Amino acid sequence: MGISVIQSIIDGILMGGVYALAALGVSLIFGVMKITNFAHGALITVGMYMTYEVCTMLGVNPYIILPIVILAMFVIGFIMQRYLMNLIINAPGHNQLLLTLGMSIVIHNLILLIFSANPRTVIVSGFEKAIRIGSFTINKPKLTAFVIVVVVAVLIYFVLYKTDMGKAIRATSMQREGATLMGINVKNVNATAFGIGIACAGLAGALLTPIQYMSPTSGDTYQLTCFVIAVFGGLGNIGGAIAAGLIIGVVQSLASFILGGSWSDMIIYLIFVLTLLLKPTGLFGKKGG
Repeated sequence: MGISVIQSIIDGILMGGVYALAALGVSLIFGVMKITNFAHGALITVGMYMTYEVCTMLGVNPYIILPIVILAMFVIGFIMQRYLMNLIINAPGHNQLLLTLGMSIVIHNLILLIFSANPRTVIVSGFEKAIRIGSFTINKPKLTAFVIVVVVAVLIYFVLYKTDMGKAIRATSMQREGATLMGINVKNVNATAFGIGIACAGLAGALLTPIQYMSPTSGDTYQLTCFVIAVFGGLGNIGGAIAAGLIIGVVQSLASFILGGSWSDMIIYLIFVLTLLLKPTGLFGKKGG
């Protein structure tokens, strides 16, 4: 029993890292533009299929092409914000909701039209067997994904806190009007932040490709999970999203082991409801933030 619990915690931490990366994108977009992106899950799916197609076409290891996926998803996010999201950035919340939901439906149907509903996966040569350490096993694709997430999280921290663009992003998230008065090009900042957020979603999708089968609606489950994590950690709080992703990953894994797989999602949504009732700002959020 004890060994199985520890094994579940290890699996939860590894998957929690991928959850955290995807949720970081949701939190960053909300923090800068105060928009909840309900197309995030669909864009995770785009990252999956983009990785699959490039790997199949070039016959290469999916981890080699991650920079291509990140750059392509950033460009997609930048264009989406500049020519779609920017139109409703000051609109009522329900307009933003409807636009992002509409984008999600369009993306899902385009993927279905182009790739059909047949499930697909990527087999990475040399990653089929798990690593054994004593009584424990570690899934190689999950471990690789976790390491990449740590590296990317450090890079995002560096960009946000050590570069001029990062300072502009943080200034815009705190006070958009004040940032404009200080000469910051808020439109470019918004598009850049959105691009980074979508790149996080695409990268999360790429890292999930060797772990699970993909279908045109694969991102839907992660959409809800990302939103729960972002709220649990505090919307707009980058560090909170990472910590909450790891916590949710462990909780989901333990719930699946102890209560059964059908309970894993139920526990997550229960945490979501309790967070909204007891601490709406999230674990790491601040009142009025």
